Amino acid sequence: MIRGLLFALIVFLVATFPATWLLMLFLGNLGLELSYWATLPMGILVSALLAGSSSSAGP
Repeated sequence: MIRGLLFALIVFLVATFPATWLLMLFLGNLGLELSYWATLPMGILVSALLAGSSSSAGP
């Protein structure tokens, strides 16, 4: 059970990394210079929005 949770956490962090990293670059250009952990919540939301918009809507 613990191994499964750790594996799920690692997969979750790897899956949300691209969106979080791009947000870090964008917010850094605005002068905010936030860390990975500060932008992770917004990265999670962006990842969920991208996944939802790319999925096909079923009947």
